[in-house]
Amino acid sequence: MDTQITNLLEKQVKRRRTFAIISHPDAGKTTLTEKLLLYGGAIHLAGAVRAKGTQRNTTSDWMEIEKQRGISISTSVLQFEYNGYVINLLDTPGHKDFSEDTYRTLMAADAAVMLIDGAKGVEPQTRKLFEVCRMRGIPIFTFINKMDRPSREPLDLLEDLEKVLGIRSCPMTWPIGSGDRFRGVYDRQSKEIMFFHADASAAKGKKLEAKMTGVDDPEFLKSLAGTRNDEYEAKELYDQFKSELELLEMAGDDFDWDRVLRGELTPVFFGSAANNFGVERFLNRFIELAPMPAPRLDSHKTVNAEVDPITPKFTAFVFKIQANMDPSHRDRVAFIRVCSGKFERNMMVKHARLDKDIKLAMPVSFFGQERVVVEEAWPGDVIGLVDTSSTLRIGDTLTAIKGLEYSGVPSFSPEHFAGVIILDPMKRKQLQKGLEQLSEEGVVQIYRQRGFGDKDPVLGAVGALQFEVLQHRLRTEYAVEVRIEKLPYAHARWVVGENLDPDFFERREDSRCLLDRDDLPVLLFRSDWALRWATENYKNLQFLTTAPRKKT
Repeated sequence: MDTQITNLLEKQVKRRRTFAIISHPDAGKTTLTEKLLLYGGAIHLAGAVRAKGTQRNTTSDWMEIEKQRGISISTSVLQFEYNGYVINLLDTPGHKDFSEDTYRTLMAADAAVMLIDGAKGVEPQTRKLFEVCRMRGIPIFTFINKMDRPSREPLDLLEDLEKVLGIRSCPMTWPIGSGDRFRGVYDRQSKEIMFFHADASAAKGKKLEAKMTGVDDPEFLKSLAGTRNDEYEAKELYDQFKSELELLEMAGDDFDWDRVLRGELTPVFFGSAANNFGVERFLNRFIELAPMPAPRLDSHKTVNAEVDPITPKFTAFVFKIQANMDPSHRDRVAFIRVCSGKFERNMMVKHARLDKDIKLAMPVSFFGQERVVVEEAWPGDVIGLVDTSSTLRIGDTLTAIKGLEYSGVPSFSPEHFAGVIILDPMKRKQLQKGLEQLSEEGVVQIYRQRGFGDKDPVLGAVGALQFEVLQHRLRTEYAVEVRIEKLPYAHARWVVGENLDPDFFERREDSRCLLDRDDLPVLLFRSDWALRWATENYKNLQFLTTAPRKKT
């Protein structure tokens, strides 16, 4: 029986691909997500990111504020089947003010797709998210987008990857021209040219390809000329393309799957997501090359103690909380990543942090706002648990293995701080409930003043735009109008050690001592100088950028 279960688990694990898409804002991330879903048969009409009038909103942007602003501010979890594989796609926010949500999501991913705008190359937010991928040690696949628009030279873009990100690249496809001279891409493995046509037939996924014996195939030049009947331009593009490819062959990196898995080498694809060009080729190659679900570290055991996905006993961890996905029910959903064993609806598991048994009675999967009850799930899958009792937190472990607890999901020190002023004091209870639920999601962090209970909390956020989201959601989801008043602090540090004198820091003009939701002391500092002064003069204290794990 155990052998049968293990074989079934192994079969299901091999079918899973769980990945996140990361990029700088406006690189086309949500558009790429829609087109992947389109090819996967999960949707039949891709939506415009900035939908207006009768246009559809993107499937992954389901919040009202996302539809209004045309940006992703919360990770969306989307699952579909494609060519016998089960794809768990995590569409993350691109805006830097919501990067904390992206960081948490990367903990649930086995690979990342890095989307780069061909005209801009590696941008600041891409670099920041790339570093998190590197810390996690997950493989990164690169899709260079918008090649049908004016773009940088492809060799310069590869050099950008190495100089800015410190990662070598291996182009799997190579562009022929760019902007209004963009003719298509050449698949270096299959030796096929995929011709680009920005028209309705191409947008619906019609294949326009030509098989070649190689770049010296006489039909290559003929095929290029045939697309626009311009032999001179075709020869110019061909010569440039051939010289670039020769440089790649001489000085470029060969494909090495082991280096890809270690995050040292990124396979690179070129295309235009808005025109569905190069997306299907990328998806096919990605599911072939991307890793299946990997083992996870048990933080309670010695270093390198891992739980294999085909372990028969169920384990999972919570990486995201989302309140009010269904406005009519005011629900709270905890998203979990299944790490091992088989998930079954109504199963009993151990809540590691609380050390108590709980029943997983209301599991759901999502497609935008649409939800379906989940009867079973396998390692690599991401599902939502409707958490009516609010017992789950980001980082919690759910397990059928005694004593197991996965490493926590990292939280980050806020860089922006504010007070919140309620405009109608009669709605204070709604405000407290809203702040509590939204802080559990990670929209903001909430600190309490010592001795004041829940009165006059201080809000912390990694990005200033998070306060705008908080204000909007308090108004639309909890019917509470508030005013956000920014506070003059720049750093927050959790303090660990003996002889901490909170009153001393309160008396100083450049610092303040508050408590987080677990009653752990947090110091706020007005400036770099104030933080440096504290760390240099209090060697007996540790000033931490992430909250220490509280034992229950």
